[in-house]
Amino acid sequence: MIEIIVTVEYKGKNYQTNVIADKGITDEKVKLMAEAQVLKQWGK
Repeated sequence: MIEIIVTVEYKGKNYQTNVIADKGITDEKVKLMAEAQVLKQWGK
């Protein structure tokens, strides 16, 4: 497992979130996981 810090733009603002994933995960999956986390927290 690795921890990756990702910056995601949402509604004109940048948010940093941590993604914990397996070592072989693709960049696209990391991006999708990060976007889902930001939406879950800030998309209310």
